[in-house]
Amino acid sequence: MNNITGILVSIIFVFLIIGVASLIKKLNILSNEGSRKFIHISVSNWWIIAMIFFDNNISAAIVPGLFVIINYISYKKQIFNAMERDGSKKDLGTVYYALSLLILSLITFKNKELSYIGALGILIMGYGDGFAAIVGVNFGNHKFKILGNDKSIEGSLTMFIFSFIVSIIILYIFNPVNILLFSFMLALLSTALELFSPLGLDNLTVPLGSAMFFYIILLLQI
Repeated sequence: MNNITGILVSIIFVFLIIGVASLIKKLNILSNEGSRKFIHISVSNWWIIAMIFFDNNISAAIVPGLFVIINYISYKKQIFNAMERDGSKKDLGTVYYALSLLILSLITFKNKELSYIGALGILIMGYGDGFAAIVGVNFGNHKFKILGNDKSIEGSLTMFIFSFIVSIIILYIFNPVNILLFSFMLALLSTALELFSPLGLDNLTVPLGSAMFFYIILLLQI
């Protein structure tokens, strides 16, 4: 019953976020990029819902799997403009986002005690990459290009700081060993992955790379 409830709560949660983002975009409270990042940051919190309700990887993967399909249709048809990039079709970032949720759900919820590793990857991507883009666009005065993408020192520093903070919080709750060292390493890796991932691929490389990196650390400790 908890799994079914979790699926229903998850769907309501995601569509509520998209609805709010669409409304604030329509009211010109946020720009198109602002509404995208509102969704990007907010949806990452779905992992908390998943950890509360789901007790197996198949149930946890249903909603992300559904949104891989929905996001791809939206990308092709521009259905949810609040989460698409200025009506263009430059990248599949929103699809990669849902795909990351799907992959990490299938892997980390095989053992629910390790689902926090998925939280590391998803919340680092959500908050780190989300706020990095906001700061980079609005306050990025020191810009540079990597693989054809516009980056800024301010944005990359924000990515590092938020990744560091997210890692500290999650590790403090679930695995309070060498918190500062591991958080620093995760933040550094995530920032590098975000820098060198073009065309929205950071929505795959950052969560999967950081989660895999920490899992390897756990194996080495064992």
